[in-house]
Amino acid sequence: MTEKDLIELIDTIKRQKCEKKYVETKKALGGTTKKLYDTFSSFSNQNNGGIIVFGIDEKAGYEVTGVYDAQDLQAQVKNAAEQMEPVIRPYFTVAEYEGKVVVSAEIPECEPENKPCFYKPAGRLRGSYVRVGDADMPMTEYEIYSYEVYKKKIRDELRQVERAEKDDFSNDKLHLFFAKLRTQKPQLANQSEQRILQLQGLTDHDKPTIAGLMLVGDYPQAFFPQLGITAMVVDGYEIGELGAMGERFIDNKRFDGTIPEMLDAALGFVRRNIKTSVIIDETGKRADKTEYPLVAVRELILNALIHRDYSVHTEDSPIRVIIYRDRFVVENPGGLYGRLTINDLGKVPGDTRNPFIASNLEVMIDTENRFSGIPTIREEMKKAGLPAPLFENYKGNFRATLFSGVTTVKKNKTDDLSVEEKILSFCAEPKSKEEIAEMLHIKTPYYVVTKYLRPLIDADKLDMTIPKKPKSKFQKYFSVSQRC
Repeated sequence: MTEKDLIELIDTIKRQKCEKKYVETKKALGGTTKKLYDTFSSFSNQNNGGIIVFGIDEKAGYEVTGVYDAQDLQAQVKNAAEQMEPVIRPYFTVAEYEGKVVVSAEIPECEPENKPCFYKPAGRLRGSYVRVGDADMPMTEYEIYSYEVYKKKIRDELRQVERAEKDDFSNDKLHLFFAKLRTQKPQLANQSEQRILQLQGLTDHDKPTIAGLMLVGDYPQAFFPQLGITAMVVDGYEIGELGAMGERFIDNKRFDGTIPEMLDAALGFVRRNIKTSVIIDETGKRADKTEYPLVAVRELILNALIHRDYSVHTEDSPIRVIIYRDRFVVENPGGLYGRLTINDLGKVPGDTRNPFIASNLEVMIDTENRFSGIPTIREEMKKAGLPAPLFENYKGNFRATLFSGVTTVKKNKTDDLSVEEKILSFCAEPKSKEEIAEMLHIKTPYYVVTKYLRPLIDADKLDMTIPKKPKSKFQKYFSVSQRC
């Protein structure tokens, strides 16, 4: 960061009068802030790190107070950063703002294999933090475990299931699996069945693994009742909205069985509950067009089954499939794994949480373990003339959303800019997401938030009245230019 960059950042902070996910302010007029480890940890553990600006008093309306001694402050911050594991090396910038000296410390993101970064005197479990809005929150045990899984290459799919025996495998499924495996992997053709089960991760010392039960088990849910799929159809735009007869769900099913069985059942559920139109082309040939491309739907459900977390922390959490009036959603326990970020999806090969399940499904149902799922989903939605899919990673869960054509979606930059201008003008006074959606003639407030409001917030053009509780039902949005 240059001095000019720091001055521009301070101008933004003063104008918006708030901290952010990547920006923290500290007064530091009478000495260095003693408690820095929580911000060090949260910034190091998030993508792209963060910046601490010393010399701004939040309690005084983000007044620039300056620091007591720029040189000593840097030394004190450096010493505090050495109390972290791994050690943090801040990058400092000193600038003068309206005659007062301010200092920024850029905290770099920690390498994935070294996360979570934590405060050594408190230990990993009590000294690890995550950034939530503009707050530093202690990591949950599961959030810490998620990093440990990648760092130590823990394979939860290979956990032995103590109560299970090989008799809990289906003989028919095993017979078909061995036949396909020996055809597709001739190097295993001469191995014994017992050896193949061990090599393919289906057993461990002759005991079934989670992978084994989920792929060739008679009934995996006898051991893990929640390792299934719950599917529902909501007659509205949010869960809780009631249908014409007061019903909460138009359809509501639970699917058990192996991964291939659950995939087939969930696809059948979706086919039954989404709209299908008959299209007649120029030659008079008839074809069915579904509300959502079934290829994309299949990829989303399959990805959830393959890449969900199978650890003890999430074995009580099923995958959820929800069909709303305007969108199709798949949620699975376990956020993005390893080095992969939302921006990387479909662009770079990612780390695989469950490589044995993924590899065996290549044999069993001819899946492609080539990281082609996300590009396929995007291409199918584009071919269908539908909005791009939305992928979200939050609180240890991964959510994928396909939007139908019922919302008004602009097709070019000019139209998007006009929507942006409408929102910023409309939000001269704080407005709720429902009010904004109504103004735009869009039925779904959720879509408005994800499609328009979040990008405007990220671009510092829009702000929230309750930034520390972004999902508050009392949340309203207002144009930054209107801030006092």
